[in-house]
Amino acid sequence: MSTSILLVEDDRPIAENVVLALAREGIDCRHVTLAADGLALLRANSYDLAILDVGLPDGNGFELCRSVRGFSDIPIIFLTARSDEIDRVVGLEIGADDYVLKPFSPRELAARVKTILRRMQPVRVSLSAPPAPTAGTGGIEVDEERAIISFKAQTLDLSRTEYLMLKALAARPEKVFSRSELMDASGLAEASLERSVDTHIKSLRAKLAVLAPDADPIRTHRGLGYSLARDAR
Repeated sequence: MSTSILLVEDDRPIAENVVLALAREGIDCRHVTLAADGLALLRANSYDLAILDVGLPDGNGFELCRSVRGFSDIPIIFLTARSDEIDRVVGLEIGADDYVLKPFSPRELAARVKTILRRMQPVRVSLSAPPAPTAGTGGIEVDEERAIISFKAQTLDLSRTEYLMLKALAARPEKVFSRSELMDASGLAEASLERSVDTHIKSLRAKLAVLAPDADPIRTHRGLGYSLARDAR
């Protein structure tokens, strides 16, 4: 099955270069210029990834991303000329997987797309012995077969990046993961800001706190990274 991507970008020269760069990598890219058209296509079709411009004639990529996250966990990359860190943090907080500043190299963008798609590929599992949920780290239980994580016996509502990040932490309790290790485990592109890891950890902590306000299983190691406690505090 071929890879299919949706590009929502109102600058046609930029869009044409992106479509061409992706085509050279064997990736089919559908291009539209309006947020409304992009939302309709994402609701009606199954794309492998979406690339959204932040500034669009009928809205913005942030609003479009929020709408998409209501029904899909498709990987999303933002394109924007806005360089303020706060904009990048907001984009990541609402569920984006990467953030590319204009001007950019279409070849670099294609490489980032391939990296995210490669890390999304499912792990081969033996059908004769389906994996049982991995239990017990600070009340966290990972069900790899259904790709869900529970905390205190309640299912967490996680984005794809959050799921992969928490899964990595749960697989090796007490291990201190550097930000770059967590970026790699969760499929964030190498060129993403390490600050994005802090943003996703903040979001994870908030979701864990909703289910158990007195528990804080994710530990911060200043200057090093994060680990998951073996037992919830």
